[in-house]
Amino acid sequence: MKITHQAVNQALDWAYEKAVTGGIPGTSDAYELAEEFSQKKGDLNVQISSLIRWQNTKSATSGFLTGLGGIVTLPAAIPANLASVLYIQLRMIAAIAVMSGRDVKEDQVRTMAYLCLCGNGITDILKDVGIVVGKKAAESALRGLSGKVLININKKVGFRLLTKFGTKGVINLSKMIPLVGGVTGAVFDGVSTNVVGNTARRLFTE
Repeated sequence: MKITHQAVNQALDWAYEKAVTGGIPGTSDAYELAEEFSQKKGDLNVQISSLIRWQNTKSATSGFLTGLGGIVTLPAAIPANLASVLYIQLRMIAAIAVMSGRDVKEDQVRTMAYLCLCGNGITDILKDVGIVVGKKAAESALRGLSGKVLININKKVGFRLLTKFGTKGVINLSKMIPLVGGVTGAVFDGVSTNVVGNTARRLFTE
């Protein structure tokens, strides 16, 4: 299935909603993950690092994805493998946001979460919409922006991810493997997950 910009944006919204509302049976939502790792020893940075390390290990095991039964109910335009990648990474990002005291139901926080998926490309995307900032000032730059601007940023993220996924599906982020029930899962690229997680930690805690 060829991935389109519209499909990427639909997948982003679908994955974020599921990550926050816990709409996929057999998996913890972002709030539950945040609660679990907030009880670990150490300060906030240590706890978030623990979450990122766990995500790297957990998402590299195919058994983890067998619980993503909700993937098969996706709208036809969204490839299951793309949704799987975005769901797992956005859930991690949203959990980091919750641990940092953010309201993940706010539009600004959602946009910040989407931006985290682009790693070091955040400043380039903001520059595209006329916001020139350093990495540490990205969050403050998003405060007070209109919903229209936030939507525009979300679309830019979609275009960036489309070029990242390309016409080869999600080959850049993962190696695809078949799972029980015909659901397609992924063995995640640990480097990608690390970059995304560390970007979220920097954006939400500094």
